[in-house]
Amino acid sequence: MSHGWGYAANNGPDTWCDGFPIANGPRQSPIDIVPGEAAFDAALKPLTLKYDPSTSLDILNNGHSVQVTFADDSDSSTLTGGPISGTYRLKQFHFHWGSSDGHGSEHTVQGTKYPAELHLVHWNTKYPSFGEAASQGDGLAVVGVFLKCGADNPQLEKLLAGFDGIKNKACQTPFPNFDPTILLPGSLDYWTYDGSLTTPPLLESVTWIVCKDTISVSPAQMGKFRSLQFSGEGEAPCCMQDNYRPPQPLKGRKVRASFQ
Repeated sequence: MSHGWGYAANNGPDTWCDGFPIANGPRQSPIDIVPGEAAFDAALKPLTLKYDPSTSLDILNNGHSVQVTFADDSDSSTLTGGPISGTYRLKQFHFHWGSSDGHGSEHTVQGTKYPAELHLVHWNTKYPSFGEAASQGDGLAVVGVFLKCGADNPQLEKLLAGFDGIKNKACQTPFPNFDPTILLPGSLDYWTYDGSLTTPPLLESVTWIVCKDTISVSPAQMGKFRSLQFSGEGEAPCCMQDNYRPPQPLKGRKVRASFQ
């Protein structure tokens, strides 16, 4: 990580405002969710997540996280309902995690961190492309799922097996026929608020939908996440960990809950 943004002391979240002034904007993410201050909103609809495994394309180490990318040229993998209107297509999912099992999620719940957080990124199909949607206030919707330390999660095994081919930055391999539905918690009760991307360019275009329930991950499985590398092949090894942005000020925004 000799240039650009990252998570090291010289290019981490504290420095991002130098290149991306919006880092100090009015709707930055992540945030600390305080359940007692999140108002129940009866108008919030249930989430409808309809994912087609045939749209899964590849798995990538982008130097910041592990990402699984989906074909987004049809409405076969979509998010509808919840706090959004219209149809949002799945573009990719990725994770954020820490250097220890108790510290790695981006969002926190009353100050409590989880070992990792999954982000499923969708874009509003009223815009012609993901790129154009990403610059609009209602352009993106991201579903966040906390990973909580516990038993081995068999639903993670196919994903973790895919890490073998992408250990280093810029490594990418095909990853067909993956259904991200298996990564969702049993209940889709959620908190929602208006926010931003949590990585540069930090665009304030995200409707955040953070699931209340968690999925399980074992310490051994978390070790596989931390075996990935920020570094490219031939560079000095640098384990991929602590790739999260700390919570940002709420600045008067309201957090709503779909449940009582």
